[in-house]
Amino acid sequence: MAKKIKTVVFDLGAVLIKWDPRNLYRKVFSEESDMEAFLKNVCTFDWNEKQDAGRPIVEANQVLIEKFPEQKEHIELFYGRWTEMLDGAIEGTVEILKEIKDSGKYQLLVLSNWSAETYPHAQEQFEFLSWFEGKIISGQYGLKKPDPKIYHLLEEKFGIDFATSIFIDDSQRNVDAGNALGLQSILFKNPAKLRHDLEEMGVL
Repeated sequence: MAKKIKTVVFDLGAVLIKWDPRNLYRKVFSEESDMEAFLKNVCTFDWNEKQDAGRPIVEANQVLIEKFPEQKEHIELFYGRWTEMLDGAIEGTVEILKEIKDSGKYQLLVLSNWSAETYPHAQEQFEFLSWFEGKIISGQYGLKKPDPKIYHLLEEKFGIDFATSIFIDDSQRNVDAGNALGLQSILFKNPAKLRHDLEEMGVL
């Protein structure tokens, strides 16, 4: 018989919070194709992930400006106007989070890849982030998913048992890493699917 769930762990970006650099750069580039080329070749996903793993923004900007000096202004906008990349909460997921919180049955935690320098802006903007009992924000620890070390950090810091915990993330690689460690992990597609999955697991 499966163990009773005691802890629910949420990722943040694309699960509870909408974030997309295009929200900013559509205001900057007149041509969509130029914006997409910039995000594909200059301020790339891999480059951004290094800040999630703890690299300082000053250093991140310097690396790119040395490589693409003609793009200096656009590069500096990435973090200079970072809050414009936020596009509100994913309300359906926030409703699910509130139901879980209001039930009083579960420990609520965060495990998110996020820059330590930009996370405070999100904390100020989204009141529901105060509902969690604890958080692992990757940039604060110099680790990021899917490195098993960050999952074990969550386990040790908050004394959770993977066998009685559920983890919700929008990245297949992060879900796979969690499952490989025995942490029951759900791939987030949309709030309706998440609600169905949590009902199936007896959480809702």
